[in-house]
Amino acid sequence: MEYSPPPLFKQGPSALARLIFFVVLALALLISDARFNTLEIVRGVLGAGLYPLQRAALVPRDIFMGAADLAVTSATLRTENGKLKEKNLELSVKAGDATQLTAENAHLRSLLELGSRASTKTTPVEVQYDTRDPFTQKVVIGKGSQQGIQNGAPVVNEDGVIGQVTRVFPLQSEVTLLSDKDEAVPVQIVRTGLRSVIYGTPKGDTLDLRFVPISADVQTGDELVTSGLDGIYPPGLPVAKVVRVDKQADTAFARVVCLPVAPVRGARQLLVLHYEINQPPNPEEAEEAAAAKEAKDNKGKKGKAAPAKSASAAAPAAAAAASTPAAKKPEPPAAVKKTEPAAVKKAEKSEHARKAEPVRKPAPGVAP
Repeated sequence: MEYSPPPLFKQGPSALARLIFFVVLALALLISDARFNTLEIVRGVLGAGLYPLQRAALVPRDIFMGAADLAVTSATLRTENGKLKEKNLELSVKAGDATQLTAENAHLRSLLELGSRASTKTTPVEVQYDTRDPFTQKVVIGKGSQQGIQNGAPVVNEDGVIGQVTRVFPLQSEVTLLSDKDEAVPVQIVRTGLRSVIYGTPKGDTLDLRFVPISADVQTGDELVTSGLDGIYPPGLPVAKVVRVDKQADTAFARVVCLPVAPVRGARQLLVLHYEINQPPNPEEAEEAAAAKEAKDNKGKKGKAAPAKSASAAAPAAAAAASTPAAKKPEPPAAVKKTEPAAVKKAEKSEHARKAEPVRKPAPGVAP
């Protein structure tokens, strides 16, 4: 008779054992992915597989926004048309000035025999949605590695810097906004030329300009642009504007609060920059690489020289062996062999006795 419980009441391992197993599994996956990027391929495959579902989920939103766009009144269109005409006129004037400055820059560089510093290409993209993590400032754009998007590329709009590409998928990319707490951009104050680094804040509403000495000339209203020293952001892109400067006597650095120039959260159409800087390599890195290459070459030469030396030493011996006749030299007679050690010993003994004999001094008045 079977006394085992029915299948409905079979629970298998205990709840605590299952909890410990899944916690250990989760920690192992987190550590392996953080150290060795073991799940990067899995994320890429899942991102490509879920892309059609994401687009299907965004269809109602696109339909609603399209209906809202159709419902715009004619007065709003006239107002926007007037603003766009003014903006177009302003941009045309700036474009003329930029063309003249570019020509002058090219002439001066050719006069000074300086090459072009960098080349910048752009790719237009559109923001699709925000990420699910409420503690980060990130968005997802609709182009990925198949469209030429590179990891680390800066993202801008017509007003200034928006952020930076931090993760690339085949058809999508993740952009970390300028206001994220982990984002850092090297900047420069336009008025004074002071260089520093600007960071995001945990709240995401302001920016923090760090490493500014108390004695530095920083004022409210100063404009910050990219310095271009990091080789990622092109120089001269608008970043932020100073709104508050706090200087305290007990600290070495001032607290400078800034606001981003571009609408970080409100931008929809963006540009991804492909910035390629043409600058010589770091001298220290070049010296280290040259020293490592020289040591490797010397090691290879020593390894080759040792066999060559042994071969050259063996060559004369082989030649001498080949030149000697096959007949052996005649050996001395046996009597000579036996008497030779005795004669040598007797000569050595007489020599020691002669050295040990005291030297006699001649008597005075007697000639030696």
